[in-house]
Amino acid sequence: MAFEAGKAVVVTDEALLATYGRAFRKIGKSVVVVPLGRDVHAGHIELIRAAKSLLGSYVVVTFTGDEVPDIFADEKVDVVFHGPLETKVRVDSGADPLEDPEHTQREVARILAAINASHATDVVLGEKDFEVLVATQYAVSGLRMEVKLHSVPTVRTPNGLAVSLRNADVPEDLREAALALPAALTAGAHAAEQGAEVVLETVRGVLAAEGLEPAYLELRDLAMREAPERGDARLLAAVDLGPVRLADNVGLPLGIGFKHIEEDR
Repeated sequence: MAFEAGKAVVVTDEALLATYGRAFRKIGKSVVVVPLGRDVHAGHIELIRAAKSLLGSYVVVTFTGDEVPDIFADEKVDVVFHGPLETKVRVDSGADPLEDPEHTQREVARILAAINASHATDVVLGEKDFEVLVATQYAVSGLRMEVKLHSVPTVRTPNGLAVSLRNADVPEDLREAALALPAALTAGAHAAEQGAEVVLETVRGVLAAEGLEPAYLELRDLAMREAPERGDARLLAAVDLGPVRLADNVGLPLGIGFKHIEEDR
Protein backbone atom coordinates (compact mmCIF):
# COMPACT_ATOMS: atom_id res chain seq x y z
CA MET A 1 0.00 0.00 0.00
CA ALA A 2 1.37 3.42 -1.01
CA PHE A 3 1.86 5.80 1.87
CA GLU A 4 0.15 9.19 1.85
CA ALA A 5 0.59 11.53 4.80
CA GLY A 6 -2.52 12.34 6.80
CA LYS A 7 -4.60 9.51 5.31
CA ALA A 8 -4.58 7.15 8.33
CA VAL A 9 -2.90 4.26 6.51
CA VAL A 10 -3.92 1.12 8.39
CA VAL A 11 -1.16 -1.36 9.26
CA THR A 12 -1.67 -4.74 10.92
CA ASP A 13 1.85 -6.12 10.55
CA GLU A 14 4.44 -5.09 13.16
CA ALA A 15 7.28 -5.39 10.66
CA LEU A 16 5.59 -2.88 8.35
CA LEU A 17 4.95 -0.54 11.30
CA ALA A 18 8.66 -0.66 12.11
CA THR A 19 9.51 -0.01 8.45
CA TYR A 20 7.37 3.13 8.45
CA GLY A 21 8.95 4.35 11.68
CA ARG A 22 12.49 3.82 10.45
CA ALA A 23 11.70 5.47 7.11
CA PHE A 24 10.22 8.55 8.78
CA ARG A 25 13.27 8.93 11.00
CA LYS A 26 15.64 8.42 8.08
CA ILE A 27 14.23 11.51 6.36
CA GLY A 28 14.63 13.55 9.53
CA LYS A 29 11.03 13.44 10.78
CA SER A 30 9.86 12.87 14.32
CA VAL A 31 7.61 9.88 14.95
CA VAL A 32 4.91 10.61 17.52
CA VAL A 33 2.97 7.63 18.87
CA VAL A 34 -0.42 7.90 20.58
CA PRO A 35 -1.17 4.54 22.27
CA LEU A 36 -4.93 4.05 22.40
CA GLY A 37 -7.07 1.08 23.41
CA ARG A 38 -10.37 -0.39 22.24
CA ASP A 39 -12.36 2.81 21.65
CA VAL A 40 -12.02 6.54 21.03
CA HIS A 41 -13.45 9.49 22.98
CA ALA A 42 -12.90 13.25 23.12
CA GLY A 43 -9.87 12.88 25.37
CA HIS A 44 -8.16 10.67 22.82
CA ILE A 45 -8.87 13.18 20.06
CA GLU A 46 -7.06 15.82 22.10
CA LEU A 47 -4.06 13.49 22.37
CA ILE A 48 -4.00 13.14 18.59
CA ARG A 49 -4.29 16.90 18.10
CA ALA A 50 -1.45 17.48 20.53
CA ALA A 51 0.64 14.98 18.56
CA LYS A 52 -0.23 16.71 15.27
CA SER A 53 0.86 20.04 16.75
CA LEU A 54 4.47 18.83 17.01
CA LEU A 55 5.94 20.26 13.84
CA GLY A 56 7.90 18.09 11.45
CA SER A 57 6.40 14.86 12.71
CA TYR A 58 4.39 11.87 11.58
CA VAL A 59 1.66 10.65 13.93
CA VAL A 60 1.15 6.94 14.61
CA VAL A 61 -1.88 5.70 16.56
CA THR A 62 -2.11 2.19 17.99
CA PHE A 63 -5.69 0.90 18.29
CA THR A 64 -7.25 -2.42 19.34
CA GLY A 65 -10.95 -1.82 18.62
CA ASP A 66 -12.91 -4.03 16.23
CA GLU A 67 -12.99 -1.48 13.41
CA VAL A 68 -10.78 1.51 12.69
CA PRO A 69 -12.98 4.62 13.06
CA ASP A 70 -13.10 7.37 10.41
CA ILE A 71 -12.08 9.94 13.04
CA PHE A 72 -8.41 8.98 12.57
CA ALA A 73 -8.56 10.03 8.92
CA ASP A 74 -10.60 13.11 9.83
CA GLU A 75 -7.83 14.12 12.27
CA LYS A 76 -5.17 13.43 9.60
CA VAL A 77 -3.35 10.69 11.48
CA ASP A 78 -0.57 9.30 9.31
CA VAL A 79 -0.45 5.62 10.34
CA VAL A 80 -2.83 3.48 12.40
CA PHE A 81 -1.53 0.20 13.79
CA HIS A 82 -4.67 -1.91 14.16
CA GLY A 83 -4.30 -4.80 16.55
CA PRO A 84 -2.64 -5.71 19.84
CA LEU A 85 1.07 -5.29 20.38
CA GLU A 86 1.37 -8.51 22.33
CA THR A 87 3.67 -8.60 25.35
CA LYS A 88 3.66 -10.65 28.53
CA VAL A 89 6.09 -8.25 30.15
CA ARG A 90 5.10 -6.04 33.07
CA VAL A 91 7.08 -2.93 33.93
CA ASP A 92 7.35 -1.91 37.56
CA SER A 93 8.47 1.72 37.61
CA GLY A 94 9.01 1.79 41.36
CA ALA A 95 6.37 4.50 41.89
CA ASP A 96 4.16 3.97 44.96
CA PRO A 97 0.83 2.78 43.50
CA LEU A 98 -2.72 3.93 44.22
CA GLU A 99 -4.35 1.97 41.41
CA ASP A 100 -3.99 -1.80 40.91
CA PRO A 101 -0.22 -2.15 40.39
CA GLU A 102 -0.61 -5.02 37.92
CA HIS A 103 -2.89 -2.88 35.75
CA THR A 104 -0.41 -0.01 35.79
CA GLN A 105 2.50 -2.35 35.01
CA ARG A 106 0.59 -3.79 32.02
CA GLU A 107 -0.31 -0.32 30.76
CA VAL A 108 3.28 0.90 30.97
CA ALA A 109 4.48 -2.23 29.15
CA ARG A 110 1.85 -1.64 26.44
CA ILE A 111 3.00 1.96 25.98
CA LEU A 112 6.68 0.99 25.83
CA ALA A 113 5.84 -1.69 23.27
CA ALA A 114 4.09 0.92 21.11
CA ILE A 115 7.09 3.25 21.39
CA ASN A 116 9.58 0.58 20.38
CA ALA A 117 7.45 -1.04 17.67
CA SER A 118 6.90 2.31 15.92
CA HIS A 119 10.48 3.57 16.48
CA ALA A 120 8.88 6.64 18.07
CA THR A 121 10.82 9.75 19.01
CA ASP A 122 7.86 11.09 21.03
CA VAL A 123 4.85 9.72 22.88
CA VAL A 124 1.70 11.59 23.92
CA LEU A 125 -0.26 10.56 27.03
CA GLY A 126 -3.11 12.10 29.01
CA GLU A 127 -3.05 13.38 32.59
CA LYS A 128 -6.35 11.57 33.24
CA ASP A 129 -4.36 8.41 34.09
CA PHE A 130 -1.74 10.34 36.04
CA GLU A 131 -0.24 7.30 37.72
CA VAL A 132 0.35 5.61 34.35
CA LEU A 133 1.81 8.85 32.99
CA VAL A 134 4.33 9.15 35.84
CA ALA A 135 5.15 5.44 35.81
CA THR A 136 5.86 5.65 32.08
CA GLN A 137 8.19 8.59 32.62
CA TYR A 138 10.05 6.64 35.29
CA ALA A 139 10.34 3.68 32.92
CA VAL A 140 11.50 5.79 29.96
CA SER A 141 14.12 7.53 32.10
CA GLY A 142 15.24 4.39 33.90
CA LEU A 143 15.66 2.42 30.68
CA ARG A 144 17.50 5.32 28.99
CA MET A 145 14.99 5.37 26.13
CA GLU A 146 15.52 8.13 23.59
CA VAL A 147 11.91 9.26 23.51
CA LYS A 148 10.21 12.45 24.73
CA LEU A 149 7.01 12.14 26.75
CA HIS A 150 4.34 14.82 26.29
CA SER A 151 1.32 15.10 28.60
CA VAL A 152 -2.10 16.54 27.77
CA PRO A 153 -4.54 17.93 30.40
CA THR A 154 -7.65 15.93 31.20
CA VAL A 155 -10.63 16.61 28.94
CA ARG A 156 -13.86 17.20 30.85
CA THR A 157 -17.56 17.38 30.10
CA PRO A 158 -19.34 20.70 30.82
CA ASN A 159 -20.28 19.43 34.31
CA GLY A 160 -16.63 18.72 35.15
CA LEU A 161 -16.61 14.93 34.79
CA ALA A 162 -13.37 13.61 33.29
CA VAL A 163 -14.04 12.01 29.91
CA SER A 164 -13.49 8.27 30.27
CA LEU A 165 -14.69 5.02 28.73
CA ARG A 166 -15.73 3.98 32.24
CA ASN A 167 -18.38 6.72 32.41
CA ALA A 168 -20.76 4.72 30.21
CA ASP A 169 -20.51 1.77 32.63
CA VAL A 170 -21.63 3.75 35.68
CA PRO A 171 -25.17 2.62 36.68
CA GLU A 172 -27.75 5.20 35.64
CA ASP A 173 -28.94 5.79 39.20
CA LEU A 174 -25.38 6.68 40.28
CA ARG A 175 -24.45 9.05 37.48
CA GLU A 176 -25.51 12.13 39.40
CA ALA A 177 -23.38 11.00 42.33
CA ALA A 178 -20.40 10.63 39.98
CA LEU A 179 -20.34 14.41 39.56
CA ALA A 180 -19.32 14.73 43.21
CA LEU A 181 -15.82 13.45 42.38
CA PRO A 182 -14.70 16.35 40.13
CA ALA A 183 -16.59 18.79 42.37
CA ALA A 184 -14.71 17.50 45.41
CA LEU A 185 -11.34 17.74 43.70
CA THR A 186 -12.09 21.28 42.52
CA ALA A 187 -13.10 22.29 46.04
CA GLY A 188 -9.92 20.71 47.39
CA ALA A 189 -7.80 22.61 44.86
CA HIS A 190 -9.44 25.89 45.91
CA ALA A 191 -8.40 25.13 49.50
CA ALA A 192 -4.78 24.51 48.50
CA GLU A 193 -3.29 27.50 50.29
CA GLN A 194 -4.71 26.20 53.58
CA GLY A 195 -2.42 23.17 53.44
CA ALA A 196 -2.72 19.42 52.92
CA GLU A 197 -4.98 18.62 55.87
CA VAL A 198 -7.62 21.16 54.85
CA VAL A 199 -7.46 20.03 51.21
CA LEU A 200 -8.15 16.41 52.15
CA GLU A 201 -10.89 17.35 54.64
CA THR A 202 -12.56 19.46 51.98
CA VAL A 203 -12.59 16.62 49.47
CA ARG A 204 -13.96 14.15 52.02
CA GLY A 205 -16.69 16.61 53.00
CA VAL A 206 -17.95 17.11 49.44
CA LEU A 207 -17.96 13.37 48.78
CA ALA A 208 -19.70 12.65 52.09
CA ALA A 209 -22.46 15.10 51.20
CA GLU A 210 -23.24 12.80 48.27
CA GLY A 211 -22.94 9.70 50.46
CA LEU A 212 -19.59 8.65 48.99
CA GLU A 213 -16.43 7.37 50.62
CA PRO A 214 -13.20 7.65 48.61
CA ALA A 215 -11.62 4.37 47.53
CA TYR A 216 -8.41 6.36 47.91
CA LEU A 217 -7.58 10.01 48.45
CA GLU A 218 -4.01 11.31 48.46
CA LEU A 219 -1.80 14.27 47.80
CA ARG A 220 1.45 13.52 45.97
CA ASP A 221 4.18 15.53 44.34
CA LEU A 222 4.40 15.53 40.55
CA ALA A 223 6.53 12.38 40.61
CA MET A 224 4.01 10.47 42.78
CA ARG A 225 6.17 10.83 45.88
CA GLU A 226 5.25 12.49 49.19
CA ALA A 227 3.60 15.86 48.61
CA PRO A 228 5.59 18.98 49.51
CA GLU A 229 4.39 21.26 52.29
CA ARG A 230 4.48 24.07 49.75
CA GLY A 231 4.71 23.77 46.01
CA ASP A 232 3.21 21.96 43.03
CA ALA A 233 1.27 18.86 44.00
CA ARG A 234 -1.28 16.44 42.59
CA LEU A 235 -4.56 15.60 44.31
CA LEU A 236 -5.73 12.10 43.37
CA ALA A 237 -8.95 10.34 44.32
CA ALA A 238 -11.25 7.51 43.27
CA VAL A 239 -14.79 6.44 44.16
CA ASP A 240 -16.55 3.13 43.61
CA LEU A 241 -19.94 3.51 41.89
CA GLY A 242 -21.52 0.08 41.67
CA PRO A 243 -19.10 -2.09 39.68
CA VAL A 244 -17.15 0.92 38.34
CA ARG A 245 -14.22 2.73 39.93
CA LEU A 246 -13.94 6.30 38.72
CA ALA A 247 -10.54 7.91 39.27
CA ASP A 248 -9.62 11.55 38.78
CA ASN A 249 -6.91 14.03 39.68
CA VAL A 250 -6.07 17.73 39.60
CA GLY A 251 -2.94 19.79 40.04
CA LEU A 252 -2.73 22.41 42.77
CA PRO A 253 -0.21 24.83 44.34
CA LEU A 254 -0.15 23.44 47.87
CA GLY A 255 0.36 25.99 50.63
CA ILE A 256 0.62 28.91 48.21
CA GLY A 257 -1.76 31.90 48.06
CA PHE A 258 -2.77 35.18 49.66
CA LYS A 259 -2.54 33.63 53.13
CA HIS A 260 1.23 33.35 52.76
CA ILE A 261 1.89 36.40 50.64
CA GLU A 262 3.69 38.28 53.42
CA GLU A 263 5.86 35.23 54.17
CA ASP A 264 6.79 34.96 50.51
CA ARG A 265 8.01 38.55 50.51
